[in-house]
Amino acid sequence: MKLTLRSLTVLTLGLALAGLPLAAQPDRPAAPPATDEAKILEAMHLIQSQPLYDYVKEMVSEKYGGRLTGTKEYETCVAWVESLLKGWGVEPGGENGTYRQLFPNPYTTVFPGGVCEMNVPAGKGGVIKKSYQYEDEFMPGGTTGSGQVTAEVVYVGYGVTAPELGYDDYKGVDVKGKIVLMESEVPVGPGEKTLELFKKWRPYSFHQYKLKNAAAHGAAGMIYNYGPIGNPNNAYVEGFVYHHVGKAVVTDVFAGTGKGHDDVVGRIRKELQPQSFATGKTMTIGNKSEHHPDGVGINLLGKITGTDPALKDEVIIVGGHLDHLGRLWKLLPGANDNATAAAVTLGVAEAMARCAVKPKRTVVFFFFGSEEQSEDQGTEGSHYYTEHPVYPLDKTVVFLNMEGPGSGDKIDASGGTTYPKFWAFVEKANKDFIHRVLNTSPASYPARPRQDSAWFFWKGVPSLTFGSFGGPPSPLPTYHNTRDSIELVTPEIMEDIAQLLFMTIMDISDEPVLNFR
Repeated sequence: MKLTLRSLTVLTLGLALAGLPLAAQPDRPAAPPATDEAKILEAMHLIQSQPLYDYVKEMVSEKYGGRLTGTKEYETCVAWVESLLKGWGVEPGGENGTYRQLFPNPYTTVFPGGVCEMNVPAGKGGVIKKSYQYEDEFMPGGTTGSGQVTAEVVYVGYGVTAPELGYDDYKGVDVKGKIVLMESEVPVGPGEKTLELFKKWRPYSFHQYKLKNAAAHGAAGMIYNYGPIGNPNNAYVEGFVYHHVGKAVVTDVFAGTGKGHDDVVGRIRKELQPQSFATGKTMTIGNKSEHHPDGVGINLLGKITGTDPALKDEVIIVGGHLDHLGRLWKLLPGANDNATAAAVTLGVAEAMARCAVKPKRTVVFFFFGSEEQSEDQGTEGSHYYTEHPVYPLDKTVVFLNMEGPGSGDKIDASGGTTYPKFWAFVEKANKDFIHRVLNTSPASYPARPRQDSAWFFWKGVPSLTFGSFGGPPSPLPTYHNTRDSIELVTPEIMEDIAQLLFMTIMDISDEPVLNFR
């Protein structure tokens, strides 16, 4: 009889039911035990784009209120991140056996009802009010006082009073009770040929200095040629009202004065001499706000303790800031800046927690608070940490920071040319596993500390800051405004950056001796 597959199956089943022995089957060879490399690769593939995207979607939701450090909404977001880390078995990495490090953090909440208008004379004693458009032409200052002021606008250049430099933007102009219009930064840039001169000007470049100096000269309010973008990184002066404004407002202030804005700024920068003047224009600016001088910020830290007795006291930090701008007065979601960094950090933390092979060095997952705000110089969460480190900075071998790693199709990291030995691990991981365009540049922080990595860099900790770029350009600005929403996010680039950092960290962790400094 010719056995077909069907008849063979029936015969085999019949023999089995009759209790008769089946023909002996050859034993399959046992699968070889998985290597450590295979286990690490398996864990890397646990990092997937959809969960990372869902984390971002969660963080930009209304219930977290834009994640302004100090608010209840920010603390609620911190608690959510903690719950994930705890669920994966990531150990508390903060102070006193918790996931948290607390620090002083005054903050200001800004409510709807602000106004930004030019009062244009019309006829005999008449006035036409020209209102400017929220977000595209002005935004309320993130630490504005509450109130409203109608006054003449006085242009005060960069708002600097520096006797040792022979420079005073307020000399020869009366700003008492007036609204001042000023530029951001200082008239000298941190270029290669001007760096030493810039260092002398640097203390006057901070937003906090400029606002306090305007108030000290008696100004009642300020329109700041800065964006317009949202920014809670400034000083608070009771009753001092200010807006960030853009080209439309500045152009209207200069119109009819016989002076061109670009010409005036160019002359200040060329001659290093003030060009301040009363514009004759009258504006009304106002905001409703509430200041919280006793606010408390939260840095969130989880960790996986290293397995090697000789190396576990050495620390690798990976993370980015969790906070954003809150509401000014509309919700600013902060999707790419910087919910994507928090999401990538979560992806790395989960993969490492589930990996069958643990790192030999201790890995700390850091979610910084108050990167976007400070009444001092900004990046207050990382500044506080580097002054009060939970882990010794001389034992912190590297810091992998992230700023906006979630939109585009290419990867960028500042600091690679400064730390070539560190960068070699990143390049190897990209070449072996990720295969993305990967760019780098020097680590350079001569001006304000615009990133958390600056404070670590200044303390001697080798630091890289990862981000993403490329893809279709956005038709409208998205930085620090309501448009930094979930629609900007590219899930696949988050997945690749998370996998890149995971493999880089696992490789660095196994290196017997590290000296990137």
